Amino acid sequence: RVQPSAIRHVRSWSNIPFITVPLSRTHGKSFAHRSELKHAKRIVVKLGSAVVTRGDECGLALGRLASIVEQVSVLQNQGREMMLVTSGAVAFGKQRLRHEILLSQSVRQALHSGQNQLKEMAIPVLEARACAAAGQSGLMALYEAMFTQYSICAAQILVTNLDFHDEQKRRNLNGTLHELLRMNIVPIVNTNDAVVPPAEPNSDLQGVNVISVKDNDSLAARLAVEMKTDLLIVLSDVEGLFDNPPGSDDAKLIDIFYPGDQQSVTFGTKSRVGMGGMEAKVKAALWALQGGTSVVIANGTHPKVSGHVITDIVEGKKVGTFFSEVKPAGPTVEQQGEMARSGGRMLATLEPEQRAEIIHHLADLLTDQRDEILLANKKDLEEAEGRLAAPLLKRLSLSTSKLNSLAIGLRQIAASSQDSVGRVLRRTRIAKDLELEQVTVPIGVLLVIFESRPDCLPQVAALAIASGNGLLLKGGKEASHSNRILHLLTQEALSIHGIKEAVQLVNTREEVEDLCRLDKMIDLIIPRGSSQLVRNIQKAAKGIPVMGHSEGICHMYVDSEASVDKVTRLVRDSKCEYPAACNALETLLIHRDLLRTPLFDQIIDMLRVEQVKIHAGPKFASYLTFSPSEVKSLRTEYGDLELCIEVVDSVQEAIDHIHKYGSSHTDVIVTENEKTAEFFLQHVDSACVFWNASTRFSDGYRFGLGAEVGISTSRIHARGPVGLEGLLTTKWLLRGQDHVVSDFSEHGSLKYLHENLPVPQRNTN
Repeated sequence: RVQPSAIRHVRSWSNIPFITVPLSRTHGKSFAHRSELKHAKRIVVKLGSAVVTRGDECGLALGRLASIVEQVSVLQNQGREMMLVTSGAVAFGKQRLRHEILLSQSVRQALHSGQNQLKEMAIPVLEARACAAAGQSGLMALYEAMFTQYSICAAQILVTNLDFHDEQKRRNLNGTLHELLRMNIVPIVNTNDAVVPPAEPNSDLQGVNVISVKDNDSLAARLAVEMKTDLLIVLSDVEGLFDNPPGSDDAKLIDIFYPGDQQSVTFGTKSRVGMGGMEAKVKAALWALQGGTSVVIANGTHPKVSGHVITDIVEGKKVGTFFSEVKPAGPTVEQQGEMARSGGRMLATLEPEQRAEIIHHLADLLTDQRDEILLANKKDLEEAEGRLAAPLLKRLSLSTSKLNSLAIGLRQIAASSQDSVGRVLRRTRIAKDLELEQVTVPIGVLLVIFESRPDCLPQVAALAIASGNGLLLKGGKEASHSNRILHLLTQEALSIHGIKEAVQLVNTREEVEDLCRLDKMIDLIIPRGSSQLVRNIQKAAKGIPVMGHSEGICHMYVDSEASVDKVTRLVRDSKCEYPAACNALETLLIHRDLLRTPLFDQIIDMLRVEQVKIHAGPKFASYLTFSPSEVKSLRTEYGDLELCIEVVDSVQEAIDHIHKYGSSHTDVIVTENEKTAEFFLQHVDSACVFWNASTRFSDGYRFGLGAEVGISTSRIHARGPVGLEGLLTTKWLLRGQDHVVSDFSEHGSLKYLHENLPVPQRNTN
């Protein structure tokens, strides 16, 4: 229907980011998934009365209207065909008529009384049709003024039921709308409330092929189908469709609604203003869906989202309720979250030996099913060839030695998990027969998002099992075959105690940003991947803590008293052993006294042999006649065979440099002076600080944690390589004998003791 040449670029006036995409689609079937909504060409946006009007129902919500007009303009200027179905004429007219009545009453009263003081005036009940007649022109003038700011022309169309049921009128309406769209004009459609009959029951909405125009929900649905629209966006004052009336204790937002699901929904009362309630919206939406138009019902009044709700929907983000005719083959991510929660709670109630048994069984499966795993991994590598950079391909690759190392790490986790959940950390006697305990418990449900590395899946799964946490896993599509078989093996191991659903692999088209909004289901997000992925997740997570680091800018300071024999080995291992790792060396700080010494020459020669590209820091460059390329930023994570070298005058200057340009990940000092080393270790504020050791030791397996879910540079809860201990929190258990607080008051019979009691010794075998 649309040629690519017809697509125009987004205008520079908009501050709403949106990528222009070719829009070409044959109308007939609605979109099956949210991710397809970005291909919508023709869109109807229905603005409910609660969206357009103020809270006092008298006058318009100008701020909301302005943001909606901007979003519609953005989409229109991308080459889409936008139509508005708007309420608001009655509210606008009500405001105008009230003002006129008050003005006329005050004038009459002043003339009759001859006094300046006015008596309290009663405003008569205003008839809706009269309000609509008074408000329609003003509402349209307001829309015209707003759209003019974005160089867009708007046109008003008032309709009644007859315009759709009379064939000639219907053809006229259709022709007018098509002509307006052809001329790049936004039609603004409303029922002609000045002449419509009073509202009737919605009985005809029960029909399959009949829908009457008696409110703007039915008008929008009828218009959408008549105009073969790709998408209908219905904005109301609630987040979407709930399974129970919004605000009730058990109400849950329905992400995707399918025809036939009406029986599972209990509808509440209608909106504070307007003709239709949620039941009318659902019936109208299903009618439009049957006609081939996709529908989303969302909140257009919330101040935090109304400024981008329309563009978010078109981008495919999880906003409101999406109506779809295609049910997914597997569970939704919300159902997976509930299964992970339930399974995690069952995991936590198992005996430590039972959790260890599951992990041992998974370790055995990794070696027993090695051929099947490597075959699946081979498919991933073949599909990724030419699409992924060499470092990412290396991360994606599995081997027999990697699987063997994984199995060893899992057995370490199993051994260390014996005394993890339920361990007593503190005991206090509050008073006689009143004892308090602080014990370790699982965090709840973890969401781990990882790129490229399929070996991450069994590691993280084992740690979740050992700590009794439910787990949602979202892997990159480049490792889909490997992730699928590793997840099946994980569920097979869990099945020996009947809790296979505790670990879930998200295979739906769920975007990472949407997963980060599931704050009612997820307790902690752990990203494993590039610094860009981590930053995106930290930005997207709303109300869910994120454990991780956005950058791994690791430093090594070579002191003036460093050993010649140690330096080159440590630099080579830290930089060259695995340059793509987050714990690889990125900046080498060298004491000024070492310049032009044999030690310095050895370092440079070794880096040249290893083909490491050197970037000179500002001070280092000033010492050289012909220097390497000067570094663009001292805060750079290269993730490749590149290294920044900078010169410092002292250990204190090295520490100051690390604090200014580092990422609090891993930093190292190389020196034979113990006093200098201890000063460095105590004063560098990073998650891992080493003396005469490679940065690459910053790893859960190398620390003896068995494995890690990631490395955290956070200062709250867990820091550094996060193993089993970092996936636990605590709760308080108080055991009493009919104790009440009033007994401890000034005139009470009891006194607080607050005695520390011995804690059971931890099993360290």
